[in-house]
Amino acid sequence: MSTPASKIVPFGSGGRIVETACRSLSIAASGLNALEAKFAEREFAATFLRVIGVIMKVRGRVIVTGIGKSGIVARKMTATLTSTGTPAIFLHPADAGHGDLGMITPDDVVLMLSHSGESTELGPIIHYCKRFAIPLVAITAQAQSTVAMAADMCVLMPEVEEACPNSLAPTTSTTVQMALGDALAISLMEMRGFSADDFHKFHPNGRLGAQLVKVRELMAAGDDVPMVREDASLLDATIEMTRARLGGTAIVDRNGRLIGAFTDGDLRRTVTGKQNLTEAVGRSMTLTPLAVGPDELASEAMHLMHEHNIMLLFVCENGRLIGAVHMHDLLHAGVA
Repeated sequence: MSTPASKIVPFGSGGRIVETACRSLSIAASGLNALEAKFAEREFAATFLRVIGVIMKVRGRVIVTGIGKSGIVARKMTATLTSTGTPAIFLHPADAGHGDLGMITPDDVVLMLSHSGESTELGPIIHYCKRFAIPLVAITAQAQSTVAMAADMCVLMPEVEEACPNSLAPTTSTTVQMALGDALAISLMEMRGFSADDFHKFHPNGRLGAQLVKVRELMAAGDDVPMVREDASLLDATIEMTRARLGGTAIVDRNGRLIGAFTDGDLRRTVTGKQNLTEAVGRSMTLTPLAVGPDELASEAMHLMHEHNIMLLFVCENGRLIGAVHMHDLLHAGVA
């Protein structure tokens, strides 16, 4: 039996494979450009703004749904919305008719993804939204489709060329869906004034969370902060450094304000110079050492350490010494 001719030529040369990969990326980029161009259309931009307005006002959650590849995009969109301050949950259409429709409340809004707009699995969700007056937002490329016609608001996506040589596998169309989801989430994020602080509350673990940790969360504080007065002896300063094991000590005035620092390096230079250990540490200290505030990001503190080739950074609030942070503490916490 003969089979239909295919555009795919197997076992191509390396050059042909690279050419294919680049062509796929070029087609995807064209799709993204087409989506960006849609925002220049008054109707598309107005619809997008209405969707933003509805989501901003909703008292419940954004229920995101889709089937197949659109369902995978919907899951990612849900995760992005949730992590950037917009409560969202994914509803699988296959489970909707088996009890999961109950997760949709009158306070929610449903965001439905379907490139064709004709996925039969979405039917129960559409009927439920109509029956209970749940706002339904469609994201589809077909204006006359079932999903588009049933929706209260329809974000009409551009018709794009799929990167698949047989024009079968969803490729560019899902890339464009993903990009619209990101645009939606970031627009909502800025509308809410969602800060790096807020982001850290939702991402306390992992490398991303480490970059958002504040200095006060990692610094030594209280009795763990090495400090002496400027009239303390070099011996006393050395003992204080040894006690705290941070490789240095702060020098403070009578009001607890940071005025200098004395480190392992300063101690080595002092010993080499054969100074008397009874001399005041103020004569050998480094003046106006670097310091950060407690609410600075730990990643910024790390950058400052790298830039100035230091291992110890003091933490001050209103000029008063309140803590110290060592590079090893930052590295141990995963800050980079």
